[in-house]
Amino acid sequence: MKQLQFAKLAAHFCASNYYEDEGFTTPINWIRFNCHLNQGAAADRVAVGDFVEKLPQSLQAMESGEIGFAHVVVMARTAEAVPAGFHEADLIAQAKQQTPGRLHHICQHYRHAKDPAGFAQEQAEVVEKRKLELSPWPNGVLSFKGYLDPIGGAALRSALEPLARISGADDHREREQRLADALVELACGGRKASLQITSSLETLLGLPGAPAAETEFSLPISSKTVERLACDCSITRILLDSESVVIDVGRSKRTISGPAMRALKARDKHCRWPGCDRPPKWTEGHHIAHWARDGGDSNLPNQILLCHRHHWLVHEGNWQLVKQEDGTILTIAPTTRFGPWVRGPD
Repeated sequence: MKQLQFAKLAAHFCASNYYEDEGFTTPINWIRFNCHLNQGAAADRVAVGDFVEKLPQSLQAMESGEIGFAHVVVMARTAEAVPAGFHEADLIAQAKQQTPGRLHHICQHYRHAKDPAGFAQEQAEVVEKRKLELSPWPNGVLSFKGYLDPIGGAALRSALEPLARISGADDHREREQRLADALVELACGGRKASLQITSSLETLLGLPGAPAAETEFSLPISSKTVERLACDCSITRILLDSESVVIDVGRSKRTISGPAMRALKARDKHCRWPGCDRPPKWTEGHHIAHWARDGGDSNLPNQILLCHRHHWLVHEGNWQLVKQEDGTILTIAPTTRFGPWVRGPD
């Protein structure tokens, strides 16, 4: 009951102007700062305090242990949203049977039934607040933060979740990394990346001492990344000689497209990395013997489908793929070095 007493005091405090004397812009900010609560928790307690007189059955159920304070918060927020049509008796039985999260879901339907116009207006206002901030870092990393309305958020999650599933026994990524990788796949939309790459021939071949390559919207990228993109992306290439003079401008002819890609998808049906079932839409063509580095051809036997993550592992991650006589793919992890080895005296 201490939370209920706190809520009553919070509502009484909000009716005063004391927070202005303390230099705060709103009473919620004063409560948040001085009571060590986040913004939402402070506002929830004020809402309970404001509508406590409309919730006698909820308070009685809370006192008897049938519901918790979180249930009372949901009831108070519903009363706040539909003050004219709210009747506690309509929801108290559900509150006793459901979790606070499920009760919130039920109350959303209740709010719509009581005030459909207000409900629609509230959702429209949320859509207007959608935003996405993109912040490039000095090292080329892109961080972002944003805010989506419920429908936009649901659409994004429904698109990301299938792509963020664990893909095989070797997938030890945390969920946050899998979601980030899924977002990259989603941005490609099942299409091959269309990029402008400026590179020296030495970089494309991965020769020692070669400079990094340049892209249109990022900082320099490694030869390994160029190698992966050159496998099966739509690249407008700009090749430079050792003195940075343009020696070739054109579109790569080594991308896998048209009938060749259709044949590859029909044969492999999914990512060929052992244990991965990512469908063809979310895969890229990979040359087992790379055409630039190893002189591999673009015939079907030299190509397999790999999803974005496993394609990255082969190139930037330095994993090796070996195609065995029966057509199965063997994966070999990169060599791990634990420190310098110095040979002792003979």
